[in-house]
Amino acid sequence: MLLFMAPSHRTRRLLLLLLLVAIPIGIPAPAGAQDSLVAADTVQALVASARHPWARWPDFARHVDVVKRLYDQRAGALLWSDGIPLPSAARAAIAQLLAASDHGLDPRDYDAATLDSLSRRLELSPTGMAERARFDVLLTVDLVRYLDDLRLGRLHPNPLSAAGDAPPADLAGFIAGAVAGDRASDSLAGLVAALQPQFTQYRDLRALLARYRTLAADSTLVPLPAGPPVHPGEPYAALAKLRHTLIALGDLALDSAGAPGDLYEGATAAAVRRFQQRHALEPDGILGRQTREALNTPLAHRVEQIELALERLRWVPPIGGRRFLVVNIPAFQLLAFEPEAAGGPSLTMRVVVGRALDQRTPVLLEELRYVEFRPYWNVPRSILVKEIIPRLQRDPGYLSANQMEIVGAKDRVVGDEVTPAVLARLQGGELRVRQRPGPANALGLVKFVFPNAADVYMHGTPQTELFARARRDFSHGCIRLEEPMALAQWVLDDRPEWSPERIDSALAGPGTTRVLLVRPMPVLVFYTTAVARADGSASFYSDVYKLDRKLVEALRAGPGPP
Repeated sequence: MLLFMAPSHRTRRLLLLLLLVAIPIGIPAPAGAQDSLVAADTVQALVASARHPWARWPDFARHVDVVKRLYDQRAGALLWSDGIPLPSAARAAIAQLLAASDHGLDPRDYDAATLDSLSRRLELSPTGMAERARFDVLLTVDLVRYLDDLRLGRLHPNPLSAAGDAPPADLAGFIAGAVAGDRASDSLAGLVAALQPQFTQYRDLRALLARYRTLAADSTLVPLPAGPPVHPGEPYAALAKLRHTLIALGDLALDSAGAPGDLYEGATAAAVRRFQQRHALEPDGILGRQTREALNTPLAHRVEQIELALERLRWVPPIGGRRFLVVNIPAFQLLAFEPEAAGGPSLTMRVVVGRALDQRTPVLLEELRYVEFRPYWNVPRSILVKEIIPRLQRDPGYLSANQMEIVGAKDRVVGDEVTPAVLARLQGGELRVRQRPGPANALGLVKFVFPNAADVYMHGTPQTELFARARRDFSHGCIRLEEPMALAQWVLDDRPEWSPERIDSALAGPGTTRVLLVRPMPVLVFYTTAVARADGSASFYSDVYKLDRKLVEALRAGPGPP
């Protein structure tokens, strides 16, 4: 396809003047030439300003280069509205914008209803060329914005921006090709399908979104009444409401709801346990305060959680055909995936993450590069100052009792004797503290390193009792693993020489062993409070870091900077 640069405003004026001079006096200029000039001038003015007064979000500076290229390719001619009736491509583009909600996006952000109304007016009554051009540019801007949001998300920058940009996409070329085809509707639908995230989770969340929107519109689903905890086997006056809710949510089969009555037991209690598991609650079957709150959470809020989950997946760059790890912070869970895995994770385990109050685990995407068996724990400066030094001031024997030692430059071991002079050097940063390898080490026996600016990593822990708790934000920011040995075997699967027996030998050895991965694998430390499960159900989690609330506020503020 040949690309033409749009003539300048002065050049177009000169061409029009030459055209008028060439026409015999008394014969009017062709209307088409005059209309073309008006359209080109209107398009040029809108593109030059990078603002459209009819748009919900007038500023389109982020996308102005793509919009300009589309019109430059056509020498300033209109893209969507060069005739009556409107080309099928225009109707197909508007249809895609109207369906933006299928992806958890808001059609109002893309002026879908405005464009739909304008298109009908353009076809029903004569319209000035300037207005037709403004409609054309608005549709172009909104389609470009929609496709870009679908590909990269609406928040710019986002918490994963530092992970590297997604491969560039030729949106101008894609749109021009779709419009030029004979089947614009199919071409635009295919373009949307190609640009959306290709993760299985994204597809499954879209299905959940449609289902939960239907549930949110069901007026028969009403909150359960407050009251004392109800244990399995006890009577419950609101049992019918509870069963109706559990059936709607998919936790209770319609044919196993139980006999009429008010005794809370059997299949209904089992369904509550399933509901509790899906919401990271203690699966004890007791209708306590937390379980009631989860059951009574407005389904419109669940819809919002799914929409935010879709938005966050749009931030994740393509991972490619590689094995990868995901840590979901609100779920307190690690998942290991094989390449192109459609059947769910091949390994899952519980994790402990950073404290919500003051030691949050950051969202990031990095590459796991090596595993350490029997690692040292180099006490971070912040922990040393806030926790270790005050303990040493009270108990000089603390280091010896906890298998810790003082080290100086180049890891020169000073010992574990604490004197006033040593304390002063620790406080001044001249010396530091580390814990020797062994079962009592705070990192356990295995450490998984994916270098990052926050200096967080995954590791084992001697405090295994914490994994029994439903809420597990107890760490200083790093990620503690319930089954570090299982993860080590999975991660080192491409190193056949590292058999389970050799791993056991390294764990029992006297020193630290570092094993480099042949192929570093992505580690995505993620934050989402809605997850689509392999069985088609949904898991919802508490917004432990209040990041959902912040994201909602940011999205309501409109598109980010270019």
